[in-house]
Amino acid sequence: MKLAIITGASKGLGASIAKKMIKEGTAIISVSRTENPELIELAAENQVFYGHYFCNLASPEEVESVFREVTALLREKQPEALYVFNNAGVIDPIGTAGNLDHKALIQNVHVNLIAPFMISNMLLNEASRDMTIVNITSGAAERPIQGWSAYCSTKAGMNMFTETAALEQQTAGSSHKIIAYSPGVMDTDMQSIIRSSAKEDFHDLEKFQTYKEKGMLRDTDTVANALIDLLLKKEIESGKVYYVNDLI
Repeated sequence: MKLAIITGASKGLGASIAKKMIKEGTAIISVSRTENPELIELAAENQVFYGHYFCNLASPEEVESVFREVTALLREKQPEALYVFNNAGVIDPIGTAGNLDHKALIQNVHVNLIAPFMISNMLLNEASRDMTIVNITSGAAERPIQGWSAYCSTKAGMNMFTETAALEQQTAGSSHKIIAYSPGVMDTDMQSIIRSSAKEDFHDLEKFQTYKEKGMLRDTDTVANALIDLLLKKEIESGKVYYVNDLI
């Protein structure tokens, strides 16, 4: 049995990844604050295992507790291959440095950076099977965007973690692989939050509003399908950042 763990699987890209993996016959563990009934039905139709764990990824205590349960389940299931998608992410706070809400800033760092670090750390320590970790990153990791200092910084940190952890696994002679995936601009709830920002908080507001008006946002199924085809049909390079524009 192949098994995939997906954070933020209840909607957006995470849900699309889950749907694609289920159709490929892969068992699913969903980790998020809400559950998607469509995934339950789809898993039943395709006769694959589906489990959901409710978790607030902004809480390190909850992350540790939930993933202790997940690792116990992995020991029981003993999948032949394991895929881990650190997908969940938040864009807030949007605003210029000096005007950021500290509570939102701390939550951003916890969800976008600390939770993926902890999840990867726990699973790398536990997993004896072949494992592929996919960290969902962003083009914002590689260039400054006014109003997105928190998001840009956490995604840049995600990229460096990906490269460093992959190097460590290679040095140790491990078969585990770790990559990052930059999905581009998609039609998601996050984009709605971005478009509703105040101009004084987000310098590029009109550009992102134009993306929606001109139909320039990719649907999440297209982006997910490109990623899963990469994982299942091609030889991936551990430590590499893959870009959706290079795959479609």
